[in-house]
Amino acid sequence: MSTVLEAELLVHLDQQINSARQLLKLVLAQGSAIRERDTEAVLARLADIQTEMVRRGSLEQERTGLLQRAGIALGMPATNVTLERLCSLITPDAATAAMQRSAELRGLLAEIAREHGINRALMRQELAFLSHLTRLIGQEPEPGYTAPNATRPHTPAPTVYRALDLQA
Repeated sequence: MSTVLEAELLVHLDQQINSARQLLKLVLAQGSAIRERDTEAVLARLADIQTEMVRRGSLEQERTGLLQRAGIALGMPATNVTLERLCSLITPDAATAAMQRSAELRGLLAEIAREHGINRALMRQELAFLSHLTRLIGQEPEPGYTAPNATRPHTPAPTVYRALDLQA
């Protein structure tokens, strides 16, 4: 049993959870800003999210190092190390705690992905509406199919020449 590896694993999982909570908080705040159409807040949250993603990048490097050390202890490549295998190197109590933290982290990451997907859909919706307004202001045609005989708003009506204007 490796107490150093045990401590590193639990601390790392705690850091991952804290980072995921912060990221979720930022994604939720961004969603709120999108709904309120607060452009400055949307951009500020985007910058905050990017900063947190850089932090998560360094956590991933730490994770890779942890997996490499566990792989050496297990006699296998780091790519084959799973949490279950890693838990065989630590005490049962620490293994239980690691499994619980890992489950919490997976739940947080799933919620982040879901909320981020919602934010993307809201942004697409807002951009489509903005595009629609821009086309209306510029009197540009809507994209897509039109009826075969429909005239487009920006197309001038054809000039009509009359040779004889008769009534009966």
